[in-house]
Amino acid sequence: MSLKQKKYLKKLKKEKIYVLLCQITIITFFLIIWEFLSTKDFINPFIFSKPTIIIKTILNLYFNFNLLNHIFTTLYEVIIAFLLGISLGFLIALFLYSFKFVAKVVDPFLTMLNSLPKVALGPIIIIWAGANGKSIIVMALLINLIVSIITIYNGFIQTDKNKIKLLESFNASKLQIIFKLIIPNSLVTIISSLKLNISMSLIGVIMGEFLVSKSGIGYLIIYGTQIFNLNIVMSGILILIIISYVLYKIISIIENKLLN
Repeated sequence: MSLKQKKYLKKLKKEKIYVLLCQITIITFFLIIWEFLSTKDFINPFIFSKPTIIIKTILNLYFNFNLLNHIFTTLYEVIIAFLLGISLGFLIALFLYSFKFVAKVVDPFLTMLNSLPKVALGPIIIIWAGANGKSIIVMALLINLIVSIITIYNGFIQTDKNKIKLLESFNASKLQIIFKLIIPNSLVTIISSLKLNISMSLIGVIMGEFLVSKSGIGYLIIYGTQIFNLNIVMSGILILIIISYVLYKIISIIENKLLN
């Protein structure tokens, strides 16, 4: 490794450290301001709660309300919906790319389904799948699937046409073009789809838990709303933020492994 490469890598490490420090500083500053404003009654602590009370509430949920079970329930539903969504989205996008006529036919329907508020389908999903975890997963799947299909398909069709013609001139088969050019060329788009899919899955699961659930973070938030305990609501929101960050970091690690 040359001296310039070492300097460049050191620069990258320093930049990552600075970014992390800035993020921690922003979060710490926000929490201190929030605590101060709530303590001094500049904002209503009953409505907005405050960090110290939220920490106490989370500990209380952990010791008395089986918090880990609620977290694992939500994570399980998110992971199942995510895996189904990204797998089906990839296969359907591949099918649409392979059959352009079908893609033209279904294009307006995909747009309509994507713009349809999925919550409106909640009662129907509950009747079809039952008032259980299946309904929650179906709700999340409806939200993430269409986005995955559109994103991945757009990545496929943006492949350089000249490269495709070059492979065709060497008598490459359609499958060879897809697996040797189209998919590798769309890897960045597929990774972007993973990031979108995991966030959409989490949104869909929480929406589903709002409608029908006996456990999960969404259930805790609804329960806190029903008994007018906003500390539980804010605690649930904080836990969701942490979960979303952890899931995002996992996808980022996968991205670094695949692209580097």
